[in-house]
Amino acid sequence: MKQFLIFVKKEWLHIWRDRRTLFILLFMPIIQIVLYGFALTTEVKNSKIAIFDQSKDEATMVISNEIAASRYFDLARNLYSYKDIEAAFRKDEMRVAIVFPAKFRYDLLHSNQAQIQLIADASDPNTANTLTNYATSIIKDYQQTINPAQEMPYTIHTQLRMLYNPELKGAYNFVPGVMALVLMLVCAMMTSISIVREKEMGTMEVILVSPLKPFRIIIAKTIPYLLVSMVNIASILLLSVYALEVPITGNLGLLIAESILFTVTSLSVGILISNTAKTQQTAMFTSMMSLFLPTLLFSGFMFPIENMPVPLQVISNLVPAKWYFIIVKDVMIKGLGFASVWKETLVLIAMTSILLVASIYKFKIRLT
Repeated sequence: MKQFLIFVKKEWLHIWRDRRTLFILLFMPIIQIVLYGFALTTEVKNSKIAIFDQSKDEATMVISNEIAASRYFDLARNLYSYKDIEAAFRKDEMRVAIVFPAKFRYDLLHSNQAQIQLIADASDPNTANTLTNYATSIIKDYQQTINPAQEMPYTIHTQLRMLYNPELKGAYNFVPGVMALVLMLVCAMMTSISIVREKEMGTMEVILVSPLKPFRIIIAKTIPYLLVSMVNIASILLLSVYALEVPITGNLGLLIAESILFTVTSLSVGILISNTAKTQQTAMFTSMMSLFLPTLLFSGFMFPIENMPVPLQVISNLVPAKWYFIIVKDVMIKGLGFASVWKETLVLIAMTSILLVASIYKFKIRLT
């Protein structure tokens, strides 16, 4: 045991003396979580909107003010003819235009019917659809405020309720995905050079002649990176809660335990790559290329897995980030307990065991 602890201390000193690597280890997750957390969002905010008000009555003024005051729209300009609408779209001065017809309030009060025309730039269909939905929702809210008791005969009213994320914040989806992406890349990339570095520095002979068995050597190399990764987990959770305003509704201890398990899985991937690579550059390139795209594509936070062809859905099961992403969403966002995530936990444990066994099998006890 004493020799094992000495080996762990020696590996820790390797990390501590390499200040640039330590800086990357500690600050790259923070930079990535802030960058991805604020940049990668499905929400459409501050879109330019123009209003062509032919009525200029109290109702159109209230609706215009409500739309301009929302966080989704910025009033770019007021329009005075249909020609202005076409010209403004061609100059890319707005994404949506709202047209109020003449006598809008009069028609609304006397015939209970009034029309508003929404014109959107559908060159980006998803954004256009989202923006028109935002505008429609604001208009419906105004309609309810002017006469909440009015019920039209045979009218079907739908009540919409958004669970777990009533404000439809994009960060609720991206934070779990970014956590999986950051932990996987940072942990795997750093450990991927741990063994191959010994080969390049010529210190592998010292390790091989030590009385430690390969299993203990691999565990000893993993522990310092695990300690650094726990600091990363803490910083990521603090940023998620206080910077991105994504609360932890479930058990914090369970979330941390699952994060540590996923970190060990990621470290195991890096150790396996390090055992097979011949140079540090090869190890870094392999870990980057083989983990970044699969994690991004098959974890489920960028593209729905259920929409993929069956062969790709099967492949996605081999990506550890997919299972961690599910766990974080269930525990952090939905507030569920271990009873809901035990299957995903078992998958990660199985993956970790297989990766560690493969790493020990690939660990060469003789220099070639």
